[in-house]
Amino acid sequence: MIITVDKTTLDQAAAVHSAAWKESHRAFCTPDFVALHSPERQRAYLGQKLAEGSRLYMLVKEKPVGVVSVTGSLIEDLYVLPDEQNKGFGTELLRHAMAQCGGTPVLWILENNAGAERLYRRMGFAPTGRRNRITDGLDEIEFTLAAAESGGARRT
Repeated sequence: MIITVDKTTLDQAAAVHSAAWKESHRAFCTPDFVALHSPERQRAYLGQKLAEGSRLYMLVKEKPVGVVSVTGSLIEDLYVLPDEQNKGFGTELLRHAMAQCGGTPVLWILENNAGAERLYRRMGFAPTGRRNRITDGLDEIEFTLAAAESGGARRT
């Protein structure tokens, strides 16, 4: 079941976000930087997003297993617990997030995140050509749902 995160479930969402973020960034971030992303810090981050109008969703099976946020048509923060990956949960969260978008869904991924890129391409997303430099050796790449999938609408 996918629930909308509110004050009563924010701690659970932050714990999922923290654990999954740490694991996904461990290979290319310093240990000190990874350690900063504690459940408490991620709670503040997610709480701020909610306060600014983002919607946050959590996938709950026997326990919370994944999160995603949507701001307008921007999908962010799609994280699934490491031991719950490759079970279709990311696809389930992405489909839900896409349905919540106010226009053509758009998202950004780190260029070294091959698993996310496979998921997004499989779901009809394609790179737009836009990039953001994160570090000297790492960029973020923008993806949007292909026009055939979205009816041709573009995010403004």
